[in-house]
Amino acid sequence: MKRPPAGPPGFDVTDLDVVRHPRARRVKLSLDPVTGRARLTLPARASRAAALEWAAGQGAWLAEQRARVAPPRSFAPGLSVDMADDTLVLDHRPGTRRTPYRDADRLVFEGPLDTLPRRAEAWLRARALDLLSAETAEFAAAAGVSVARVAVGDPRGRWGSCAAAGAVRYSWRLVLAPGWVRRSVVAHEVAHRVHMNHSPAFWTLTERLLGADPAPARAWLRANGATLHALGRSSGPE
Repeated sequence: MKRPPAGPPGFDVTDLDVVRHPRARRVKLSLDPVTGRARLTLPARASRAAALEWAAGQGAWLAEQRARVAPPRSFAPGLSVDMADDTLVLDHRPGTRRTPYRDADRLVFEGPLDTLPRRAEAWLRARALDLLSAETAEFAAAAGVSVARVAVGDPRGRWGSCAAAGAVRYSWRLVLAPGWVRRSVVAHEVAHRVHMNHSPAFWTLTERLLGADPAPARAWLRANGATLHALGRSSGPE
């Protein structure tokens, strides 16, 4: 099993969600970037006792990951949002328009204030889908492949996925990341239309499509992903 950096202190393994996954190839310890809850994933036939013993020694690694969990930032007037290499400030004004609109560097909302969070996320999701669809088509053409469908969601464990049937799905939160980071994820998923693995040929194609080394983008998401996940979240239960 691939081991995160181990060391004291350990942690209480009862405070851990243990799941078996039929396609898991190794024991994996991960952290929910929103709640800070730890999850231990086991292959179908892995020893639960051995996995828990191993996980108990990962306290230092887990503490480091939990320190990166960002506090929630609700969508509210005055909040600055980085969107597709642009910065917008959410603004609420009197009026009856239900559709948000741009006014210079302001994203303006009229209508009921209590619906602003929902409408802000819907607006960002729509921008994300438009942008990611266009960039997926761009990279697919360069790779000489087709993509059956592009969709966005809000997964916590990955930024993109590519199904064998050709559908590609992204986190809408990529629209909040710098463009070079977002485009790296798109190149990664389009490259999976050729190589459904992470072989050297896959990474060579990803780099060719992107025109740059994708490693810095992956590092950026590891360092800043929790901040993206915190945006638009409230402090209450989900």
